[in-house]
Amino acid sequence: MKKLFFAVAIAAFAFTTTNAQDIDFGIKAGANFASLNGGDIDIDGRTSWHAGITLEVSLLEKFALQPELIYTTQGAEFPDIAEIKLDYLSLPVLAKYYLVGGLSIEAGPQFSFLVSDATDALTDGIAVEEFEGESFDLGAAIGLGYKTPFGFFGQARYVVGITTVRENPDLKNGVFQFSVGYNF
Repeated sequence: MKKLFFAVAIAAFAFTTTNAQDIDFGIKAGANFASLNGGDIDIDGRTSWHAGITLEVSLLEKFALQPELIYTTQGAEFPDIAEIKLDYLSLPVLAKYYLVGGLSIEAGPQFSFLVSDATDALTDGIAVEEFEGESFDLGAAIGLGYKTPFGFFGQARYVVGITTVRENPDLKNGVFQFSVGYNF
């Protein structure tokens, strides 16, 4: 049994060292243009921010896997009533395919865990109900990225919510993210 385990460990190590040709650790930050989608409610977007760390693992010449750990602020605004603030710790796991040079297309799931939610009244004297979001949000991300030979990169991405963050009406997250970053 120990010999089998040892053989599997050596094979796994050989596979990762031959296939993981390059590993880049990086940091990123950027702007969010978020909203809550669904229901027949008048909802405006919320402009906010995100920041985090990235890890890009090259698997083939033009294919890489990029997990990230991001703190992202999202939500929406109900005009003249309240602003909903939803803060998440998100883990997108993206497959990246390099089209030409440093230009890539990326797609994959995003697992988000609610850190805080708040409701701020926009008009004095109006009592608003607290918006209590779900503690977990599953999304699907798709986007484009460009990485320079000097380590700088830029990304544009849309993340659409798959699970609802609140029922009655069923609301889902939707967020455009624009990021800049640097790989070490």
